[in-house]
This record gives sequence, C-alpha cells and structure tokens, in this order.
Amino acid sequence: MTSATHSLPSSSEPLVPLHRQSGFLSFLLSRLAAVFAMQIQAIVVAWQVYDITRDPMALAYVGLAQFLPMVLLLLPAGDFVDRFSRKRILQLSWVVQGLCSALLLTLSLNGSQSVSGFYAVLALFGAARAFTGPALQSLLPNIVPRAQLASAIALNSSIMKVAVILGPLLGGILYGLGGGSLAYSVCLGCFIAALFLLLPVPIRYIEAAKTLESTAIKRFTAGIRYIRYQPIILGAISLDLFAVLLGGVVALLPIYAQEVLHVGPEGLGALRSAIAVGALLMGLYLGIRGIKRRAGLVMFVAVTVFGIANLVFAFSTFFWLSMAAMLVAGAADMISVYVRTTLIQLATPDEMRGRVNAVNMLFIGSSNELGEFRAGSMAAWFGAVPAAIIGSVGTLAVVGAWVKIFPTLRQVDRFDDAR
Repeated sequence: MTSATHSLPSSSEPLVPLHRQSGFLSFLLSRLAAVFAMQIQAIVVAWQVYDITRDPMALAYVGLAQFLPMVLLLLPAGDFVDRFSRKRILQLSWVVQGLCSALLLTLSLNGSQSVSGFYAVLALFGAARAFTGPALQSLLPNIVPRAQLASAIALNSSIMKVAVILGPLLGGILYGLGGGSLAYSVCLGCFIAALFLLLPVPIRYIEAAKTLESTAIKRFTAGIRYIRYQPIILGAISLDLFAVLLGGVVALLPIYAQEVLHVGPEGLGALRSAIAVGALLMGLYLGIRGIKRRAGLVMFVAVTVFGIANLVFAFSTFFWLSMAAMLVAGAADMISVYVRTTLIQLATPDEMRGRVNAVNMLFIGSSNELGEFRAGSMAAWFGAVPAAIIGSVGTLAVVGAWVKIFPTLRQVDRFDDAR
C-alpha cells in the first residue's frame, strides 16, 4: 500500500477554517472543471444520439455502454485506490476521459451518423469512471481533517452542483452554436484544466499502512464484506440505489423536452440544471446547518419527497411545473447523498476507503447508467410518460419496504452512530 506514508496529525492540532485548508480549494476547482466536462458531454451525447436515431432505446444504450465496463472494473479499481497513490490514479483517469472527449470531437468533425462509434467511446469513458469515483471519494478525507469532513462533504457536493447547473445549460448552448465539435472541445479543455489544478494538492491525512489481504479476490471483496456487516451503511446504499434505479427520469428528459414539453436543447439543459439548482441550495444549507439529529429518518423522508417530485414531473405538461418538480427532486436527492456519504466516510477506516467507496459506486454511481437503461427501455415499450410514472411509484414502494427491512437505519440519530 504505497500511498499510506503519512500519519494523521494530533487531535490537539488547531483547525484552520475549511477554505484555508492547504490544497482544499485547488481540489474543489479541479473537480469542478472535471464535472463541468462530464455534464456538458452527457447532455450533448444524449441529444446527439437521439437526434441521429430518434429511438428511445438508443438512450438506453447510452447508459448501458457506460454501465457495463464500470461495473466490471469497480472492485479492482477500489483495490488499486487502496494500494497506490489515489491522486495519481485520479489524474490518469482524467487523462483517459479527456481522450474520450477528443474521440467524440473527431466523430463530430467527421459527421458520423453511426452511433456505434459513440457507444465505443462511452464504454471507454465508463471504464475510466470506475477509477475516478473511488479515488475522488477516498481522496477528500486525506485532504481535510476528520473534524471538518462532514462540512467538507456538504460544501464539496454543493460546489459541484454549480457545474451540474451550468454544465447542461452550457452544453445545450454550445451544441446550438457549434454542434458537438464545439462542445467536445470545451470538455477536452476542462479535463486539461482539472489535471493542472490537481497537481499542487497535498496529501496530509493518511493513516499508517496496514497489511492487506493475501489474495486479489479477498482484497477485491473486502469492501463488500465490510458493508455486509454494517446494516446502517447497507441500508443507506441500497435505499439510494433503488430510488435512483427506479425513480430517475434524467434519461427521459430528451424525450420530454422534444415531445411532451416541446422545448429545444436549451430547454433540455434547463431541466437538467433545475435538478442541480435544488441540490445546490440544499447543499449550501447543509454546509451551514448540517443534520445534527435523526439522520436516518431524514433520509427516508428525503427519498419519499424525491419519489413524489418525480411523479409530479411524470404527469406534468407544463414546463414551469416540470422545472419546479426537478428542483424539489434535486434538493431531496442532495439530502440523501449527504447522509449516505457522511455515514460511509466516518464509519470506514482509511485503508479500506477505496474498496468501500468502490462498492458504493458500484451500487450508486453505476445505478445512474442502469437507471437510464431502465427508463429508456420502458419508454420504448410503454412510452415515456408511463415509464416515468411506474418508476416513481416504484421508488415510493421501496421506501415503505426499507423502513421495515432496515429499522436500524431509520433509528440512526447522530452520524457517529454508524461506527
């Protein structure tokens, strides 16, 4: 485990304000640039593929092309993150994602009307993301002290929503101005900026290295075994998983924008940005106030609100109402993400963070792509509106079931209860 070479500072060391922590601001800016690139690329690829095919199943394959390599590589990626430099792994993953933007740029410049090339690039992009997620999640506790980790998570999540808000809007505008080639050029520039901004970030808070499991299989599955015997964490991860898998409507937004709400790519970008606006506002609130008590119950309420908001969106034919529903869904989702992420980070020892976060990404991060496949395929079979309705009702059913299956999660009061 070559990365675990620094020791944790003394608990008596005085804390400086979070924004003055060495490297924290540069880390935020580097991640912000990368998220900008991913958000712009996501909106442009979805619009471009649907524009070429006019087939909802094509949107399903956009999610599946990224999901399959990610799900295959996440567990080995978590092992790599725990054994080698997390910062270096993150840099290499961004290099590959920048290469994907360059390949998409080439396809656009060549005027490709075949979606197979886009799917191939997205598969490579999904493989790189398998390493990005665990590295990013495991790196933040190495940059800020434990006492400030919950605030750092909330601030980091809310700042990232700036890119999630402006990225889709910018992606729609760029596509309208110069097509995919202009948008992918900006994505490439963002990934290059992210690499340079990450260079000066110091790694200060790492526990002493411990002996890892003897075989690769044991190392890969250590995160699964750990979560299996932590019912609070298992409940939080699985609740979020099924909420996103069943209730997510992001994959249906291009269809709703064109055929239900009758807006262009700018309207599509606005719908995706509304989700992020709600998350940003809630993230800023959580960064200031936080959740002090009844964390488990708050998470269940948040996922319930998420399902109801998506159900309102499913029935809506008014653009302003759809925007409001996405705003509420984004705020509710931020609460769920905040509770889940804080529970995982505070309950997991540093030498296992890569593998535990890899499992978290396996169930949560990849569920976005699998959820897109679910939504796209159901839209092809039943239509976009029935697909959105069925998914939202499914989310509410999952909340009811999880209240009974995971009573320990519902009873969590303070975050330290997860230890």
